[in-house]
Amino acid sequence: MLPKAWIVSIGNEVVSGQIVNTNGAWLAKRLIVLGFDVRRIIAVPDLEEEVVEVFRDAISKSVDVVISTGGLGPTYDDRTSEFLAKAIGKKLIVNDEALKLIEEKYTVKGLPLTEHRVKMALMPEGAKPIPNPVGTAPAILVEVNKTVIIALPGVPKEMKAIYEEYVEEFLKQRAPKVYRFEKWIKVTGIPESSLAPIIDKVVKKYRTVYVKSHPRGSELASPVIHLYIVASSLNNLDEAREIVEKTYRELVEEFLKLGGRVEELEINAVKGE
Repeated sequence: MLPKAWIVSIGNEVVSGQIVNTNGAWLAKRLIVLGFDVRRIIAVPDLEEEVVEVFRDAISKSVDVVISTGGLGPTYDDRTSEFLAKAIGKKLIVNDEALKLIEEKYTVKGLPLTEHRVKMALMPEGAKPIPNPVGTAPAILVEVNKTVIIALPGVPKEMKAIYEEYVEEFLKQRAPKVYRFEKWIKVTGIPESSLAPIIDKVVKKYRTVYVKSHPRGSELASPVIHLYIVASSLNNLDEAREIVEKTYRELVEEFLKLGGRVEELEINAVKGE
């Protein structure tokens, strides 16, 4: 049986339809590629009873991994850490490691630690802060019984950076052993903004494939993009390879139509163990 995962998007702006929940879709794709069974993508408002209920429900059902997004900032309605502490029965305290991470960010800018900035260091007792490479609020990691809860910022840029630099490697240690096939390609002559809708269209066709673009040149003057394509399978390596190759062929066909040039860079096969 695959380990179960829930994704919880926290914020009034999400449930009201003010913003589209792209965080949920992005995280689901990444978790599925790692080998997790994503059972729920839940959106809840910034209300204590709603957030606490979701976390407690996940723990009671022994969900293996819960990833939440939103509510970690300095404003009055950013209360995810407070709600999480209540859900797991822990005190909300200033985490010294988190405070140090935050202080370093503001010291570089010559700014003092105000009450609202210290607020971002409040975490459930025993929690582990996760550095934020592009923002100020650290993420939160706690383990309760068999459930790992990871609270990430809601800003997509921050959420993705923390996940890719820290969370993904942590989750790989808890993911099932899967067959993974990876391919790197280089695309020149097409801006990333022109590649984006093509990538979106193709990845929607294949549930277990993920494509990530890495700009290496100038968006308009001399665009160079490295594309990472990865797929996984619980069955065999050929299945993962087939999905990657199908994705690759469809992407290349569209890129060539736009006058781009494509070069294969690297191929990696990771066998399940």
